[in-house]
Amino acid sequence: AQQGRIREKAYGKQKIYFADQEQLPAASDAELRSLDGEIAALSGKVQALQQSCRQMEAELKDLNSSMTTHEMAREIEELRKDCASYTEKLERIKSATNHVTPEEKEKVCSEQKLYCKEWRRRKRMATELLEAILEGYPKSKKQFFEEVGIETDEDHNVTLPAAV
Repeated sequence: AQQGRIREKAYGKQKIYFADQEQLPAASDAELRSLDGEIAALSGKVQALQQSCRQMEAELKDLNSSMTTHEMAREIEELRKDCASYTEKLERIKSATNHVTPEEKEKVCSEQKLYCKEWRRRKRMATELLEAILEGYPKSKKQFFEEVGIETDEDHNVTLPAAV
């Protein structure tokens, strides 16, 4: 600083030293424009490289998350085994001789309707009878059912099938 090559500024107890720019040669406007152009070209190059880097990172991420050739071959083999077992099962079902005929199916369905109808009728009759008894009973419905030993469909989570 005493020789004049760098400058000194004092801020309170602190001193800051910096290069004396007056000793540096001044750049002409043409040099400044060429440097600005060079900066712009390099900035564009940096952006292009960053974009390319992002694309490559995305491609790398996709490749890392995809299956390898060995894994893919193993997966294909497992799928072929599954397909073969399902085909075999389908052939067994098709070749089975104990198919249900439409007449048997209709018979079973009509019997189910008959039994469900009878279930509803008997449940309604039992409910009406129990309601009549409970009119003169001094305790609650729940206590009466426990005392007599009545179990309802609701106690066993049983519901009537929907009427078809």
